[in-house]
Amino acid sequence: MRLYHGTNKEFLEIDLLKSKPNKDFGRGFYLSADYNQALNMAHVKMEQLESGSPVVLEYEISEEAWDSLRVLRFENYSEEWAKFILLNRNNPSDQPVHDYDVVIGPIADDRVGVQLWKYENHSIDLPTLVRNLQYMKGVTIQYFFGTERAIKYLKRI
Repeated sequence: MRLYHGTNKEFLEIDLLKSKPNKDFGRGFYLSADYNQALNMAHVKMEQLESGSPVVLEYEISEEAWDSLRVLRFENYSEEWAKFILLNRNNPSDQPVHDYDVVIGPIADDRVGVQLWKYENHSIDLPTLVRNLQYMKGVTIQYFFGTERAIKYLKRI
């Protein structure tokens, strides 16, 4: 399987410590099976950091590798998916809140922080949170690799 990572500068080694905490599925390396989605993320990253240029890095993972990894998959937007994002986004610790090597599931909308705040302050209920977190461009899947064990299976192309 081919996966893509969008960024603002080229790098050779994946360093999980450089990943930001409190992302949808936790601190980790995020990829997409869609080249254009990764390219879009590269542009976003470049704009956020106001440096570099859009770069899409290409990786491959063998089908056999999936059997060796602890994988959690969310097929669609759901209450379980929203609760999992809440858990990761609100994690006060440096330690992950889950022990999955890989998490696969939909990307939350860019307004995640506002929606989580509304839910936590009881302005919206859980079904409304799920609906509000849905990515505006339809279901767009992200691949989170959160352990060194998982990273070792990604081969740069």
